[in-house]
Amino acid sequence: MASFKITGGQKLHGSIQPQGAKNEVLQILCATLLTEETVRVSNIPDIVDVNQLIDILKDFGVVVTKHGLGDYSFCAKNVNSDFLFSETYRVKGASLRGSVMLVGPMLARFGKGYIPKPGGDKIGRRRLDTHFLGFMKLGAEYKHKEGTEFYGVEAPKSGLKGSYILLDEASVTGTANIVMAAVFTPGTTSIYNAACEPYLQQLCNMLVRMGAKIDGIGSNLLHIHGVKSLGSTEHRCLPDMIEIGSWIGLAAMTQSSITIKNAGVEHLGQIPQVFRKLGIQLEIQGDDIHVPAQSHYTIGSYLDGSMVTISDAPWPGFTPDLLSIILVTATQAKGSVLIHQKMFESRLFFVDKLIDMGAQIILCDPHRANVIGLDRSSPLRATTMTSPDIRAGISLLIAALSAEGVSTIHNIQQIDRGYERIDERLRALGAIIERIPS
Repeated sequence: MASFKITGGQKLHGSIQPQGAKNEVLQILCATLLTEETVRVSNIPDIVDVNQLIDILKDFGVVVTKHGLGDYSFCAKNVNSDFLFSETYRVKGASLRGSVMLVGPMLARFGKGYIPKPGGDKIGRRRLDTHFLGFMKLGAEYKHKEGTEFYGVEAPKSGLKGSYILLDEASVTGTANIVMAAVFTPGTTSIYNAACEPYLQQLCNMLVRMGAKIDGIGSNLLHIHGVKSLGSTEHRCLPDMIEIGSWIGLAAMTQSSITIKNAGVEHLGQIPQVFRKLGIQLEIQGDDIHVPAQSHYTIGSYLDGSMVTISDAPWPGFTPDLLSIILVTATQAKGSVLIHQKMFESRLFFVDKLIDMGAQIILCDPHRANVIGLDRSSPLRATTMTSPDIRAGISLLIAALSAEGVSTIHNIQQIDRGYERIDERLRALGAIIERIPS
């Protein structure tokens, strides 16, 4: 199990280019299965989860050509759908939660899609009912192989049929999966309470360029009119908004001057505004974000003087993936803030590690934490800790970079799942961080 050894207390300086968006790329790569023609995708991050999915696509028979850093072509002309039932797929698919989005395009094109019980972050129950209920609304038959952990759907002999689907939750991956299943479904499929994140918009716009007919992109009501085939296209993924938020929090915690280049500002939604609630200065310079070095930042309050609450919500609300960053950043602010994690039940359980470092946090329950900012009067202390998941892992890394002394973080493959060459990029900004092999 590899580890990071971090010497904290260093002020960083320079510019950083955010990686391509992990949560978008996983959808886009699965969508390449919908056509026999070549799809070229750029700004693909070199991270564990994405590389695992590319490996699975190769196993299916997709011809993958690398043109340069983050630039690939995918040709799914000859796909071996029987790979769905292989032991290799069971093992590889189970290690990657994003593999669930293979089901929709496989169902659409080949009439069947299966998934082993998926892995991913240990952040509480993340059910797949939304995906499968949507497929069944299209007429697919739910299948579960007795004695196995394979779950799937198959189209009936009469084929799928367009339908009205009211999602029980605005699931991003669920919406993406059902959209991909519906593109070849005769008639019109309407999806209400659809997710409308920029990454879902990117997927829909790519499919439209390939020949799909989708109305309502960017809203929570999508209409997909079935077509018979899709063609080739080129697609560039957005910068990763979660990484951008991570760099903002890092700059504030370490009193560093950092410029985030080509940040895709128009697609960030409430992210800049929420960091400003903590008193963090952000300067938008064209499509760049400059975070100046700040010795202090003060949490605001509501108009009636009450304490600020920062909570997550489906887009255009604040993304749950950044609440851990907000929480750790608030530990050195002046003032108090209530962090309310509504969408997952176990994402706040890493705060005990921050408390061990000297942070003042009251974990009220699995969903709420009250952070009392120390205003740098008592810097965090170095310690040894283990990363439980991607987002908690990067939060602990930010805490370690701001702490006094030498910290060690184990299980860093969790961080590598979502952040490209994070140690190399931090060293380029002046951080003292060493990767210790297992």
